[in-house]
Order: sequence, then C-alpha cells, then structure tokens
Amino acid sequence: MKPLIRFKHQPLFFFLIIIPAFSGFGQNDSLKKEESPKTKLEGYTEAYYSFDFNQPSNNLRPGFLYNHVRHNEVNINHAIIRASYNSDKVRVNMALMTGNYAQYNLAAEPGVLKNIYESHVGFKIKKNFWFDAGIFASHIGFESAISKDCWTLTRSIVAENSPYYESGAKFSWTPNDKWQIAVLYLNGWQHIQRPAGNNSPAFGTQIVYKPNSKMTFNYSTFIGNDKPDSLKQNRYYHNIYGIMQFTKKFGMIAGLDFGMEQTKKNAKDYNSWYTPVVILRYYFTEKFGLAARAEYYQDKKGEMINSGTTNGFMVKGYSLNMDYFPAENVLFRIEGKLYDSKDRYFVKGKNLSTQNFCLTSSIAILF
Repeated sequence: MKPLIRFKHQPLFFFLIIIPAFSGFGQNDSLKKEESPKTKLEGYTEAYYSFDFNQPSNNLRPGFLYNHVRHNEVNINHAIIRASYNSDKVRVNMALMTGNYAQYNLAAEPGVLKNIYESHVGFKIKKNFWFDAGIFASHIGFESAISKDCWTLTRSIVAENSPYYESGAKFSWTPNDKWQIAVLYLNGWQHIQRPAGNNSPAFGTQIVYKPNSKMTFNYSTFIGNDKPDSLKQNRYYHNIYGIMQFTKKFGMIAGLDFGMEQTKKNAKDYNSWYTPVVILRYYFTEKFGLAARAEYYQDKKGEMINSGTTNGFMVKGYSLNMDYFPAENVLFRIEGKLYDSKDRYFVKGKNLSTQNFCLTSSIAILF
C-alpha cells in the first residue's frame, strides 16, 4: 500500500551523473567476442497544472492519489535522469528523480532513497535466462510512473494503490518472442527498505504472452506480508490485463485486479478488494488522439484505502484525455476526470460530497 504520509514540497533540483566505464570483466580472449556494449544517458520531465473543482483548502487532491496531487498550481510531477549500460551478458540501469511522484510515493523511504527511481544490475545466466537485483519498476500493472508511457494523463486508482516500484531479485526467462516468465524475491509491497520489524520474505510472479505484435496479455501475482512480523497478515494479489491494438488507430486495455489479506495474524478469514478498469484510445493522426477510461474500485474493509465511511471505499471513475505531439519528443495532454463515490467521501469546502471533478493538463519532454 502506498504511504499516506505527505511532506512539504521541495523545489526541483538537478542531478550530476558520472557514468562508470565497464570493460573486460575478466573475459577470456578465446571466448566468442561480445557485441559492442551500449551506454545511454537520457532525461524525462513532466510539468502539470491541476484544478480540483472541490477546491481543497490544503491544495491537495484526494489522499488515495500520488501523482498530479497539487491543486491550482504549476508543478513538476516527475523528472528523471537515467544512465544505462547494456551488453550481451551484462545490463545496468540507474535513474534518479524528483517531483511530486517521488515526494508522495516514496514518503516512507529514508533519506536519499526517496530520489531513486531505479537502480539494478543483471547478468545473463544462459541464453534467454537473466538474473537481476536492485530497485525495479513494479511487475504489477499496465501503467508506469512515467506518464508519457501511459494511455491516460493521470493514473487509474488501481495503479495509485498497487506498487509502482519494488526491490529485490528477479529471475526472468524469455523462451521465445511470445512468452516472458519471471519469478521475484521482494522486500515487500512497494518498499526499497524493509519495514521495521518485518523479516518476512515476499514473492512475485509474472507471465506475459504476446501472440502477435498487436496483443499483450499479462498475469502477475504478489504473496507476502506488509506488516511487522508480530502482526503478520498474509496478502495475496492478482493482476490481470490485456492490451489490444485492434487497428493502427484504435486500441483497448482491459484489466482486473483482485486482492485479499488475512483479517488478523493466523486468521483463516480474509478481507478482499477488487478493481476493474477499461481504457479505449483512438488516434486520429500520428499527432492527435483521445483516450477514455472507466474504472471501479471496491475496498469495503479499507485494506488499501481506508475511507472511514459506512460502505468503505466504493468509487467509480471516468476520464477523457486529449493527446497532442507538437514535436516527436514532446507530449501535451489535457484530461477531465470525475470520481463518483457511494458514500460522502470527498471534501468540498466544509462539507462532504459523493463526487470530485478535476481538470489536469501536462507537458512531458523526453531528451
């Protein structure tokens, strides 16, 4: 579960990256020569403005959101600088970040760990079989923390309340062009540093099937305990989705997540939550397109989102966004999003409301 702690925003700063040189690794000259390694340095930044029509007095969007959270101000959601090294047998990725994503998603991480987007190393064990260790993007979900790679400007509720990142070790196998299989040993549910008092291992799996270039089907799981061992409650999570590009212009994403966690230590009873989401996208030209999203999140017992309301967190979401590429590496977006709750959950002035509507615009640049 993503941390709910929020700290005062810090201004954007710049990172200096020194890329180490990798060479040799004790390679025997009699072995077949590797392909020339590739070193790459790239950056990404996304500036945004959001206006929440409920006009929160603290200028923060609802507490279950961790991206684009500032109301009525221009801000940086995500800024990243990344260095990578790839050869036939070794791969290294290191990326540092700042912005609202780092501020709110990694609020519970200590010190400089809040500014690490990813940091992992890997080596090929044998053909199509890799071992990687470090801090990774999550194996759960079809939405990443990088907005330009997602079909919608803002994230779905399910993405905001399942891991964006994870740390540990990963064995991955790609037997052919259609299948990818991974098994992970993790430090927990979206943690770089294991929580205090928690010594329980967590595990994940991922199976990706691509029958052709237009379709991707994914099934990911998580098994573990996110609490101190003295309060251990096992969590089981399933993430299923399909990405279908029916034509060059029209595509659809459909997903369903389901989770369950023990009600207390050693209990045989479980609390559960689930969330379906559908996104349709149509590009009229290579530069201009629209995407519409419908979603529902039900968490009656507050395992992931504790609403404190009679029926728990039961919220529908609808959004429509427009994409425009003024240049190949520049994406401008504007999105309208409506949340509709069964109970009066959203703060509106001095009262509570069942609805929340927000307009968000952003400009993202890859360089």
